[in-house]
Amino acid sequence: MSAPAAAATQRGRGSAPRPSPPRPPAVLARWTSAQARNLERHTLALRPFTREEFGSGHAAPTQGHVEAVNALITRLREPLLTITRKVAGLADQARTDPTPERLRALVTAGEVAHEHVRAVERVWDFYTVFFGQRQGRFGEWLLGCDRIALDCYQDAFLGLGTAKSVPQPAPMCSMESGPTPATFRRDVRLRRLGFQRNPFPQIQLPYHRLVNPWTLGAVLHEVSHNLQNELGLARVVPETVERRLVEAGHPPQVARVWRRWNRETFADLCGLLLGGPAVVASLMDILARAPASVWTWNPTAVHPTPYLRLFLSAELLSRMGFPEEAEGSRRAWRRAYGRPAAPYPKAVLESADDAVRLVVDTMCFRRYETLGRRSLAQVVRFAPKEQQMIEEAAGRLARGIDPGILPERFLIGAARLAFDRRLATPEVITRHFYRDLARR
Repeated sequence: MSAPAAAATQRGRGSAPRPSPPRPPAVLARWTSAQARNLERHTLALRPFTREEFGSGHAAPTQGHVEAVNALITRLREPLLTITRKVAGLADQARTDPTPERLRALVTAGEVAHEHVRAVERVWDFYTVFFGQRQGRFGEWLLGCDRIALDCYQDAFLGLGTAKSVPQPAPMCSMESGPTPATFRRDVRLRRLGFQRNPFPQIQLPYHRLVNPWTLGAVLHEVSHNLQNELGLARVVPETVERRLVEAGHPPQVARVWRRWNRETFADLCGLLLGGPAVVASLMDILARAPASVWTWNPTAVHPTPYLRLFLSAELLSRMGFPEEAEGSRRAWRRAYGRPAAPYPKAVLESADDAVRLVVDTMCFRRYETLGRRSLAQVVRFAPKEQQMIEEAAGRLARGIDPGILPERFLIGAARLAFDRRLATPEVITRHFYRDLARR
């Protein structure tokens, strides 16, 4: 062996082995792995719903409602699934070679992923509770209100003079805390959904309304808000109201006030056409407050001022064929509240009688193209013969007899008559009301 080779061999035998690359600390490896695994599990948990997980009874959400919500969840999950896969790849890289740059890339992507998680989770959590109400003791009550809302839609669309695409899914009701009912229309962006579009109309009802079904004219009012949009009246009605008032000689500032009030006025009037005189009785219950509250004037309010609101319904009630009931409501209201004091604008108050007639005529008795050249009162019909049906059903409801083929929405009026005439105790009326709706 030559001297150089021997020297090289000697150096190789005496030198230490070449060190292998340093292994990442065990804590760091576990932590990087956990980032991807936790995100993956969170993503998988926010999966679309199945109808069966909310019960198998009639009160469970329909397949159409579940599919509408699942379409929203699926759309929101798509970017989440993409970022989840990206985080998994970055976690693998950081686990094998945990450079500061790779670790920072991992946590940055993780933060983006969790923003997507929160967006999906917000929707998922809301509908878990919303649909989950159907499994408890209030399921039958909410089912009954769903059927009333569906009946309103069916009546309105069948009454049109022209065919329209049938909206789906139908409205769905929930019980919510708070003093007043509310609704959220289809396709409106909702804060509670992270400003995603609402897939179907939601009607929120306080417990105190559900436990007193003769006050559920609120369902008809809230459904009417949705019908104004879905029947194509959301723009033409306020425009026509304002124009007709100006043409009749009302000051422009007065016409603008009535235009601002158009949505709540329409909901009151359409609800009355759907349910009949009992709706006016419920409205009087709602509006009955101290004189200072009833006379109040808010220049930006969207509701008609409480004092005038009753006269709108009384005007329509008279034109529907119930002049005595209408006059009785007016007299009772004037006896209780007299004439409003300041700060009512003088122009609004002095022109109110004529404005009320014009507004009711415009909303309910004027033909609209979107209704197939029919008026709202022709599309949604209620006359004394419908009230006779409700009168008969009130006695049956009180006695626990099948009310017959009565439309679901008319059961509200039947319950109101049974309550006002003390045909049965409130508890019996309530029990029979929801039982009869559940049997449908």
